[in-house]
Amino acid sequence: MKIEFFHDTICSFCFPMSYKMRQIAAEMPELEIVHRSFALAWDKEELLESFGTMEKAKADIVSHWKHANDVDPLRRFNIDGMLAGSFEFPTSQNSLRATKAAGIVGGMGVYWDLFDELQKAIFMRSEDVSDMEVIEKNARAVVPDFEAWKRQMDDPATVAKIRQDFELVRKYGIDSVPTLIVDETHAVSGALPVEELRKSFERLARGEGDSGVTVYGQSCSFVDGKIVCD
Repeated sequence: MKIEFFHDTICSFCFPMSYKMRQIAAEMPELEIVHRSFALAWDKEELLESFGTMEKAKADIVSHWKHANDVDPLRRFNIDGMLAGSFEFPTSQNSLRATKAAGIVGGMGVYWDLFDELQKAIFMRSEDVSDMEVIEKNARAVVPDFEAWKRQMDDPATVAKIRQDFELVRKYGIDSVPTLIVDETHAVSGALPVEELRKSFERLARGEGDSGVTVYGQSCSFVDGKIVCD
C-alpha cells in the first residue's frame, strides 16, 4: 500500500502527525510512505496578502499552536518561545527546498529525518526555518552527504520537483495538511489518533471504503485567504 504524505514544515498539525506516522511505519513496514510538498505560505508576500502585516501573521498563526499541542502525544510545542523570538514567522519555500533536496540525494528516509528535524527546530527550539543558516545547521545533523545536499538545494530541478507535488495537490483536491493519499484513490486528512490511522489503513487494505477525501482530524488550511489550523 502506497501512502503519499502531504505536509509543510510550518504546519503545526503536521508535527504530531509525523510522530504518529512514524509509529504506524514501525508497526506496518509493508507500507510505502512517500513524502510530498504542500506550501501554506510559499513566501513573505503570501503571508502579507493573507494577514496584512508580518506581526499579525505570527500572532494569528501561533495562536493555533495550542490546539496542535493538545493532539501531540508528547506536548512538545514551545509557544512562548516562538512568540518571544525576534524573527518574522517562517515561510515554506526554503524548508520545502531543503527537505525535497534531502529526498533526492538520500531517499525518503533522509527526507523524513530532515522534515522532522526542521519541525523540531520551529516548534520546540523556536528557530527560523526560513533562514538558510538554521536549515544548514539542522541538515548537518541528519543528512549523510551534506555537500551533495547543498548542491541539490541550489539545483533548479529541486523546485521543479516541488511544483510537481503541487500539481498532485491540485489533482487530488487537497486544501489542508496533513493529508494522506492512499494508493492514489483514498484520502485521510487531519491529525488522527494512531488507533484511527491504523484502523483506516487496515480497512483500506481489505478493500473497504469509498474513494474521496474525508477529514477526520485537525489540520491546517486556507480559510478566507488566511492560514487556519484547528
